[in-house]
Amino acid sequence: MQQDIIVIGGGIVGLATALKIKEQRPDLKVLVLEKETEVAKHQTGNNSGVIHSGLYYKPGSLKATNCIRGYNMLIDFCEKEEIPFEITGKVVVATNEEQRPLLNNLYVRGQQNGLGGLRKISAQEVKEYEPYVTSVEGMWVPQTGIVDYKVVSEKYAEKLRSYGAELNFGEKVIGITKGHSLSIVKTERNTYETKLVINCGGLYSDKVAQMSQENPINVRIIPFRGEYYKIRPEKHYLVKNLIYPVPDPNFPFLGVHFTRMMRGGIEAGPNAVLAFRREGYKKMDINAKELYETLTWPGFQKVAMKYWETGLGEMYRSFSKAAFTKALQELIPDIQESDLIEGGAGVRAQACDREGGLLDDFSIIEDTKVINILNAPSPAATSSLSIGQTVSEMALKRF
Repeated sequence: MQQDIIVIGGGIVGLATALKIKEQRPDLKVLVLEKETEVAKHQTGNNSGVIHSGLYYKPGSLKATNCIRGYNMLIDFCEKEEIPFEITGKVVVATNEEQRPLLNNLYVRGQQNGLGGLRKISAQEVKEYEPYVTSVEGMWVPQTGIVDYKVVSEKYAEKLRSYGAELNFGEKVIGITKGHSLSIVKTERNTYETKLVINCGGLYSDKVAQMSQENPINVRIIPFRGEYYKIRPEKHYLVKNLIYPVPDPNFPFLGVHFTRMMRGGIEAGPNAVLAFRREGYKKMDINAKELYETLTWPGFQKVAMKYWETGLGEMYRSFSKAAFTKALQELIPDIQESDLIEGGAGVRAQACDREGGLLDDFSIIEDTKVINILNAPSPAATSSLSIGQTVSEMALKRF
């Protein structure tokens, strides 16, 4: 079962990467291995479905360049393939005077990233977009939209099959051995030979990367669970589209916000709490070995020391609906605890280096036999086709 390229991971990034390879080189034998029984089971299928504009990311970073290019590629793809999406725009609001400079910094960054139509707006103008929001100042971001990334991923998979690629499900990778000309990829069910491995393992990308490396790698995936509430249908009038706070510039999460969903309904959240297992979607999902690995990672210990206060607040909100409601009321004072129904959760694969840095940018590491995508959290779904293009160009140099 010899392949030219094996892509590990059937999330949106793995599928987009395989798709971009097959579009450019239909002659290559490409196989996607996925341990689950379907595509987009983890980060992709549990996110909030936002099409990100590229507002937040450092100009010139992989996140900024891939998000902005990926945004346009995604819109084109959805239009061509008749996938439902909406460009809704969003408001980002400062809820107190201390946040005004942060909002202004964000506005400048958006301009540096080339976002046209970005506007600073007064508290009164905010209410023209979102009548129930209380703020001291806001910003209108016209590019932001919504889509169902599970539907997008299924379409990527359909296109891949039409190009002759293989997608094998229920194939958890348990070993990678690099040879002189071919590498051996071993799953729980089969053994494959391939010229190149592309690791898009998401929550297990560091584990997959370590399989092919002699020395310990310098990053570990730290899983952060984001929990959502749904708003009762009779209170949907409180939110027209998307409402975001000014994010904490030191913390790589956007804060609790309101999102109208492509598949219907409105979500409020997420918080960001340490998950006690990598695929820990519920509070009491615990894997002792994975939790031990997280807690003993020197980088995580430094992060915990630095952000312990923020972390405790997030944990408290996880267990206290009243505290979660209070955070939401900073944006919409009319929202009540009784308006919230427990929703789902997603787990973010956040890479953390040994020195305690939460990687802010996408991270792609390569050698002659393997390309490892080691950090691709949000906005990876928006950026997927652009990341796929970037990685495919790296891969095809070898062929």
